[in-house]
Amino acid sequence: MSNKNLSPEHEHNDAHPPSHNAALTDPVCGMQVSKDSPYHVEYKRRHFHFCSAKCMGTFNKAPEQFLTPASGRDDKDLEQSVAPGTIYTCPMHPEIRQNRPGSCPKCGMALEPLLPSLDDDNPELRDFSRRFWWTLPFTIIVTVLAMFGPQLGWFSMSAQTWIELVLSTPVVLWAGQPFFIRGWQSVINRSPNMWTLIGLGTAAAYVYSVVATVTPDVFPDTFMSMGRIAVYFEAAVVIISLTLFGQILELRARSQTSAAIKSLLGLAPKTARRINADGSEEDVPLTHVHEGDRLRVRPGEKVPVDGTVEEGSSSLDESMLTGEPLPVSKRPGDKVIGATMNTSGSLVIRAEKVGSATVLSQIVQLVAQAQRSRAPMQRMADVVAGYFVVAVVIIAVTTLITWGLIGPQPSWVYGLINAVAVLIIACPCALGLATPMSIMVATGRGATQGVLFRDAAAIENFRKVDTLIVDKTGTLTEGRPTFEQAVPANEATADEVLHLAASLDQGSEHPLAHAIVQAAHERGLTLSAVEDFESGSGIGVRGHVDGKRLVLGNTALMQQEGVDVSVMTQTAEQLRAKGASVMFLAAEGKLTGLLAVSDPIKQSTPQAVRDLQHAGIRVIMATGDGIATAHSVAKQLGIDEVHGEVKPADKLDLVTRLQAEGRVVAMAGDGINDAPALAKADVGIAMGTGTDVAMNSAQVTLVKGDLRGISIARDLSEKTIANMKQNLGFAFVYNALGVPLAAGVLYPLTGLLLSPMFAALAMSLSSASVVFNALRLRKSV
Repeated sequence: MSNKNLSPEHEHNDAHPPSHNAALTDPVCGMQVSKDSPYHVEYKRRHFHFCSAKCMGTFNKAPEQFLTPASGRDDKDLEQSVAPGTIYTCPMHPEIRQNRPGSCPKCGMALEPLLPSLDDDNPELRDFSRRFWWTLPFTIIVTVLAMFGPQLGWFSMSAQTWIELVLSTPVVLWAGQPFFIRGWQSVINRSPNMWTLIGLGTAAAYVYSVVATVTPDVFPDTFMSMGRIAVYFEAAVVIISLTLFGQILELRARSQTSAAIKSLLGLAPKTARRINADGSEEDVPLTHVHEGDRLRVRPGEKVPVDGTVEEGSSSLDESMLTGEPLPVSKRPGDKVIGATMNTSGSLVIRAEKVGSATVLSQIVQLVAQAQRSRAPMQRMADVVAGYFVVAVVIIAVTTLITWGLIGPQPSWVYGLINAVAVLIIACPCALGLATPMSIMVATGRGATQGVLFRDAAAIENFRKVDTLIVDKTGTLTEGRPTFEQAVPANEATADEVLHLAASLDQGSEHPLAHAIVQAAHERGLTLSAVEDFESGSGIGVRGHVDGKRLVLGNTALMQQEGVDVSVMTQTAEQLRAKGASVMFLAAEGKLTGLLAVSDPIKQSTPQAVRDLQHAGIRVIMATGDGIATAHSVAKQLGIDEVHGEVKPADKLDLVTRLQAEGRVVAMAGDGINDAPALAKADVGIAMGTGTDVAMNSAQVTLVKGDLRGISIARDLSEKTIANMKQNLGFAFVYNALGVPLAAGVLYPLTGLLLSPMFAALAMSLSSASVVFNALRLRKSV
C-alpha cells in the first residue's frame, strides 16, 4: 500500500507552482484539493489552493492565522510535537488532513496523527492538564467565595468582588484560551458548534461580571444583591474547569484508538543479525536490512522480515499474526513472516520483503485505513448544535435591542442584563452533559458485567447490529490445544500409547507435544528418557524410548517410514471431522496407535450462538483454520455460513462487502489477524483472553472472552440510547422554556425579570437533573 497520498502539503516554498502529482490541502478547511482548482492565491511566495471561493475569501481576510497552528497550545509544545512528514486528521471528520497539529475547522476537536509512532506524545493532553491543574485552586476559591463569602464575612462585598475578578481572570483568559480560539474559528468558518456555545456563555458571564465590578453604577438598584451588583465569575470559571476536565478525559480515551497500531509496531524486532559476504555476522538496525540479505534467526528471537528459509529447521509461533495456536514447522524453502517467534532451532533466511512491504506493515496500514474510514456516529446534540447556537445568539441580540428601544428606563441596561441572562441560561452545560453522562454511567455498568466499551459510538451502534462475524480460534474455542484421547492398535493399550508419545515429545517444544506431555503427567504416567531425538522433518518427530525406535507424526511421515495406518484411517477421519488434530505413533515400524489433540469449544459458546440467532442476528464464521475443521466446529454450533482459510485482508473484505449490502456488522475475534476487520466493522468485539492488538482495535472487549456478553452489550446499548434521548429531550425543553423567560417575555404580565444569578442557578440545576437521570442506568441494566 502506498503512502504517497498520506503527506499533503498546502505550503510550497518558492514562487513555483506545485508539481503535477503534488498532494494539496485547503489551509482553511483541510480538505484535499486538486491542483486544477480555480481557487488559488499566492501569499509570501507560497501557493495555496482552496476547495471553494468561500475558503479562499476566508483565507484572504486573515492569511497569517492559517500559516501557524491555532489550537491554543504553546509554541514550544507544538515544536516538540511535530515530527517531519506527520499528517494530522480529525477523528470525527477524516477528510480533514493537514501537516500540522491544530483543531478541526468543522467540529473543533483536536487533530491527531494519522499514523502514530511508538514514542508518540500528546501535547494537547499535556497542555490541557497543565491549564486545568494550575487554575483549579483559583476556581475552587472563587466558587467558595461566591457561595459562602457573605456568611463568612472575611471581606467586604466590594473587596470580595475584586478578589473574584483577580482570581477569575487567569482561569478565563489563560486556561480557557483554547476554547475561545475554537469558538472564534467556528465563527469565521461559519461552522457553529459546542465551542461556540461554551465561548459565548463563558464570555458573557465573565464580561458582564467585569463590567459589574468596574462600573457598578451603570446597573439599576434592582440588581443589587447583598451590598453589590451580582457578579457571576464562579459560573465562568466553573465552566472552564469542567470543560478542561472533560477534554482531558476525552483525549485520554481517544489516545486508545492508536493503541492497536502501536501494539503492532511493537511486534517488530528493532535489530536483525545479518550474515555478511565474508561469513561474519553483525547486528544491524532493522531499517538497514535490504532485500536479498542473509539473516540468522536464533532460538527465542523474532524473525526480522519476511523471507525464505535457506538453512536449518525450526517451529515458528505465528499466532500473533495468524491467530493459529499451533507453531508451524519450517525447513529450507519455506516462507517465514516477520515478527513471528522462532521457538526452537536456528534458521538462516533470505530477506524478500522489508519495510512497508512486510505482512506486519500491511496489517498496520489495514488497521489505520479501517480506523480512518469510519467516523464515529454524530451525537444527537451535534445535529442541532449549529441551529441552536444561531437561535440563541439571535434571541440574545433581539432581547438587547427590544429592551433598549421599548423597555423601561434604564432600557439599555435592562436589555444588556436580559441578553446576558439568555446566554447564561442557554449555556450548553445540560446539552453537553446529556450524552456524555449516559455514556459514562453505561460504560461503568458494562465494566461490572465484563463488557468494556471503548467509545460512545460502540454503545450507539450496538443496538443496530444485525450481522455478527466470529473468528473460531480463541473466540468460539478455548484457543489452546487440549489432549483428547489416545486410541491403541495392535494389542497396545491407551496408556502405553500416551506414555510412549509423551516420552518422545519431551524433546519437542510444539504446543501439541506440550498437550500430550501434560496429559501424561495428569494421568500419573512416569515418562522414560528419550534418545536420538529428531524433529527436523516438519511433519513429526523421531527418537528412541525404552530401546524402541518411535515415530510420531501425520500420515505423510508414516508413509515415509513405511508404516501401514489403514486400519485406523476411519477412526482418524472421524476425529478430524470433530475438529481434532490426529498424530499416528509407530514403534519399530509397526503402528501402535493414534493420539487426538483438539481446541475445545468454550462451554458458553453454544448458548451464546443460540441466543444471538434467536435475537435475529445472522452469525457467520470466518477463520484462518482449515475448511474441514471450520465446518466441523460450525456444525456443532449450528452456524450455517462458514469461511475457512481466510487471511486478514479477506476478513476485512467480508466486512466491507456485508456493509455494502446494507448490513450493520459486528466482528468478534481475538488475534492480530482479526484487527483490520475489528477496526472496519461497525462494532468490533474483542475477546479479553486474546491479544492486546485485537482489544485495542475493537470498540468492545468481552473481559472473560464469553460471547454471551454480546447480548448484555445489546441490552445496555438499547437502554443507554433511551436514556440519552431523555437527557437531550430535557435539555432542549429546559432551553425552550428558560430562554424566553430570561428574555423577559413574562415581564408585561408579571413585572418580573430573571436575574442572571437565577439563570446561572437554573443552569446548574438543569445539569444536575441530567446527571441524576443518567445515574438511573446503574440499576436499570
